[in-house]
Amino acid sequence: MKHIPLKYIKEDPAVGNADNSEDAKESTGMLKRLVEDLRGQLAELSAGAETLRRADLLLQLGRALVRLEKHAEAWAAAREAFDLYMAEQAWEGAAQCCDILFLSDQPQSLAALGHGIWLAVTYPIDPELSVALLQRVVEETPPDADGAAVAAVTAYYLVDMRAREPQRDHLLLYANQVLATVARRHSGVDGQQNFNKWIEDMELSDPALFLPRLRNVVDVLVQDDWWFDREALQAALPVD
Repeated sequence: MKHIPLKYIKEDPAVGNADNSEDAKESTGMLKRLVEDLRGQLAELSAGAETLRRADLLLQLGRALVRLEKHAEAWAAAREAFDLYMAEQAWEGAAQCCDILFLSDQPQSLAALGHGIWLAVTYPIDPELSVALLQRVVEETPPDADGAAVAAVTAYYLVDMRAREPQRDHLLLYANQVLATVARRHSGVDGQQNFNKWIEDMELSDPALFLPRLRNVVDVLVQDDWWFDREALQAALPVD
């Protein structure tokens, strides 16, 4: 199977290609130049510039600032971009912002993750981005917590429902590995038969059962700090 590079998920923990201090300096220098360039482009935008153009630049700026560990500045850029994307109903851009906001490690970062997951489940955005957001829950959740299992199975479900080639097979395999890792972490599960039993015992085989539980996970992340009207957005969804 041909390997398809992933945009949002880092499969190799050693990702970063900075093999020595000189490489690291060069990478930092490139990011700083990128930040300067993006800020210049934003400053040159006219007052009537296309909303999505401004949002795209702010998103790129936030992503670069996170990599430079300038977290407060990254938050400000991504939060502004989020509002612009939402105003244009550009759900995938808004969800990308939520990932940057989570990585910015600010007081509302967990709430931002909850917003991103809500958007990822509600709208047919890039399944890989959905997996990346849900994997954040797995990483943030204690090993014995059921929330990680719910997040992992939802990730697999979204890939199965929405992914298309060329990414589908690779992303399904990745999501399945995440779910298997959660099962081992949660209950010491090993082997396909035990895995299947764990899925049934945890009521993870039926979306009608695990998706409501995911809503509880999202509510815990967001608390009462919603930045948009969920009911209004759900009411505007097309009827199947």
